Amino acid sequence: MNVVLNLLVGVQMLSALAMIGLILIQHGKGADMGAAFGSGSAGSLFGASGSANFLSRTTAVLAAVFFACTLLLAYFSHARPSGGGSLLERAAVGAPAAPASSAAGQIPSGTSGAAVPAKPPASAPAAPVSGPGQIPSK
Repeated sequence: MNVVLNLLVGVQMLSALAMIGLILIQHGKGADMGAAFGSGSAGSLFGASGSANFLSRTTAVLAAVFFACTLLLAYFSHARPSGGGSLLERAAVGAPAAPASSAAGQIPSGTSGAAVPAKPPASAPAAPVSGPGQIPSK
């Protein structure tokens, strides 16, 4: 499912960039009026009116692809079951506690300059669960 979402986002981004480029390449209807009176060049790569048809149809197809990808991404985002909390809350549940180092547990005394060891913890932290116990259930 994650691969499909990544493909949809990629297609959506490519279609958006292509639409931006095609829209910027196209010229407005006022440019044709100027070309009719001799102030501009009416000839182009696609012919006098061929570029307008080709570019506008390509832009319409890219817009349809963009909207279809947007609708599919919206559908898939609501189709996924919610995990009951934020990503940080779910990560904190499965993360094991980091053991304290021996140097971090020492508190320097104010008079002698020697480090005084702190009190050891009442019980050692439990080892992290391995195997199917680590996989959160949905």
